[in-house]
Amino acid sequence: MPHDDTRHPLPPGFRWPDGVRAAALFSFDVDAEAVMLGDHPETGRHLDVIGHQRYGPKVAVPRILRMLDRLRLRTTFFVPGWVAETWPDVVRSVRDAGHEIGHHGYLHESVRGVDEETEIGYLRRGLAALDEVLGLRPTGYRAPSWDMNFRTPALLAREGFRYDSALMDSDHPYRLATSAEPGSPTLIELPVHWSLDDWNRYNYLPGFTSSSPIGRPSEVCAAWAEELDAIVEVGGLYALTMHPCVSGRPARAAAAERLIERAAAIDGLWLATGDELAAWVETLDLPPVLHEPPVIRP
Repeated sequence: MPHDDTRHPLPPGFRWPDGVRAAALFSFDVDAEAVMLGDHPETGRHLDVIGHQRYGPKVAVPRILRMLDRLRLRTTFFVPGWVAETWPDVVRSVRDAGHEIGHHGYLHESVRGVDEETEIGYLRRGLAALDEVLGLRPTGYRAPSWDMNFRTPALLAREGFRYDSALMDSDHPYRLATSAEPGSPTLIELPVHWSLDDWNRYNYLPGFTSSSPIGRPSEVCAAWAEELDAIVEVGGLYALTMHPCVSGRPARAAAAERLIERAAAIDGLWLATGDELAAWVETLDLPPVLHEPPVIRP
């Protein structure tokens, strides 16, 4: 179904390239052990938890790279610096396959409750690790656990990032202001949502994650397909976040492959990387969106 501007008008000034009516970003967060060590450092003593997380770089990333090669799809992998240092050959294999590498913290640290200096330290340590291991400086950032402070956009711009992919306030990419000052730097925001994340649908670690039933891959990907159809109808961005240790298991990877094949068959749907999407949105004359803390009146 073509995009209906009368039912679903695009934001002022926003449009996709000619012949494109919506876009999809099938991204992977290569968290490995870092996601547990950052939030639950005691799990470093738990072989069961660490083994579960190591499945990602050991087994799942190679499987996912083979899948993407079959699909001829270049996409974006967000990588914590610690993971690059700990699994350098695995992360280099992602780079060497032609995929974009994005920044995802150092040890997948949450920035909630930390001061500015500490947050800058996380950013710079992650950048240094990616440079040391991969010889590159990423242009894209995804906040670990999607945790951000109101100062985070300005810190990202200061460190040279071009886009962020962690906020949930839009169906469409937009220009993110870093300050109320006229002429201040901006970023491109590639919005996400919890409904398009595999962590809460599949993952189960006793004592550390939800006790909800583990989803059947066919049912999970059917739900994601419903989200895909609706996003295409409104002409938005479908940003699916998968973790190799979660979605890289055989049945889940097979279901994800079928979902990507389905997306590739949709007329006018652009399957893109984060940097490709950001480069397009940068060409548009969009008014910057400034996020400020809410005012709570007595």
